[in-house]
Amino acid sequence: MRLHRFGEWQQTPKDTFFRRYRVLAVNPGSTSTKISVYEGEQESWTTELEHSASELAPHEGKRITDQFAFRKEMILKSLAEHDLGLDDIDAVAARGGILRPIPHGTYRIGDEMLADLKSGVMGEHASNLGALIAHELVGDASKPAFIVDPVVVDEAPERVKVAGIKAIRRKVISHALNQIATARRFAEENETFYEKVNVIVAHMGGGISIGAHKKGRYIDVNNALDGEGPFTPQRSGSLPTGQLIDLCFSGAYSKEELKKLNKGRGGLIDLLGTADLREVESRIEKGDAEAARVFEAMAYQIAKGITGLVPAFDGEHVDRILLTGGMARSKRLVEAISGLLGGLGCGVTVYAGENEMFALVKGALRVLNGKEEPRDYHPEAR
Repeated sequence: MRLHRFGEWQQTPKDTFFRRYRVLAVNPGSTSTKISVYEGEQESWTTELEHSASELAPHEGKRITDQFAFRKEMILKSLAEHDLGLDDIDAVAARGGILRPIPHGTYRIGDEMLADLKSGVMGEHASNLGALIAHELVGDASKPAFIVDPVVVDEAPERVKVAGIKAIRRKVISHALNQIATARRFAEENETFYEKVNVIVAHMGGGISIGAHKKGRYIDVNNALDGEGPFTPQRSGSLPTGQLIDLCFSGAYSKEELKKLNKGRGGLIDLLGTADLREVESRIEKGDAEAARVFEAMAYQIAKGITGLVPAFDGEHVDRILLTGGMARSKRLVEAISGLLGGLGCGVTVYAGENEMFALVKGALRVLNGKEEPRDYHPEAR
């Protein structure tokens, strides 16, 4: 066992024969900022900096970038509480924001990226703060700052984008960080590479994204941000178009109310009054027939979304179905989905939960250890 300033290693790290870079991961959310420090692949500590309503109140109704300064100061304070300064950090890896569509990879944070995030060119979201904070933290020091696999990763071919109405073009926005990290993990555990496997990953959380990964390319996925695909704990999923049009013009709902039903108040919340899958399962165990009906429908829609991606591989064999995200902790849901997928003949592996912080760090380490070249953000129209 080796000793380091944070205590004893819990296990011998895989990178024993390489320099163990100390990486700070930064993941801003709507009401908190999660940060982690890793030594190589070993987690030293993680903390979630909660932002109270009183702290956020002065920024209400303003651009998300208005929160930049106070969040950065909270991170610096947390580092100091662990006897760390920026001189002790080798690199910063941040959650990527709503940028223009780009291929997967680890990206250096540069002026073009920062300009797009500051202007909110593709939309406002707390994750837009990640790169801004990371860039400011490293400052003029000769230390790298990265983002890894942001939600806008888009490697889908043209056939995925074409819709049946000329004015509409399909968008690709998903849980790319956990999607790709899960596919990489499966490849590593089977002593191969992401570039050599064909897998379908179902990320199942408050939103659900189901993605096809073909030999190192993320080639198809539903637009989880807009609630496309299966219905979820909080999102409506894809809806019957004719009935949706009628609902839009019924006068019963405003545009904002319909947007909330689509994302935030739809799915399990609208159907059963809760977004907590554990509560749904408890109700099923107590004989609630409606809860059982809705649960079965959700499992069916997820399985249907998975099988619908088989054509993305152009006839090639699918190596594995991977289930991840918070809902993958549900034995009942996993068994229901797995049972429906038996005909595919490729089997199911479960990686419950998600580890975005480790995924950010791993992306930075691949670059720092020379296993991957960093990318620069120069988006093209997609």
